[in-house]
Amino acid sequence: MFIHLGEDTVINDKEIIGVFDIDTSTVNKATRDYLRIAEQNKKVIYVNYDLPKSFIVCDNNVYISPINTSTINKRSK
Repeated sequence: MFIHLGEDTVINDKEIIGVFDIDTSTVNKATRDYLRIAEQNKKVIYVNYDLPKSFIVCDNNVYISPINTSTINKRSK
């Protein structure tokens, strides 16, 4: 099954490792460091440049999305 993350971005649900709320999870320094390193390694893909609400960790990339985690979870069911 494919999940729409916003704009023209669609991913296979089998690639998803985790879906995280950007506001609550970036409080932790380890998460901020993970996202910083992923961005330095060019693994971060911004779905669009609206206010980000979630980030989706996949096998090869991290997607920053304006769609909240509950909507993404509903789309995966």
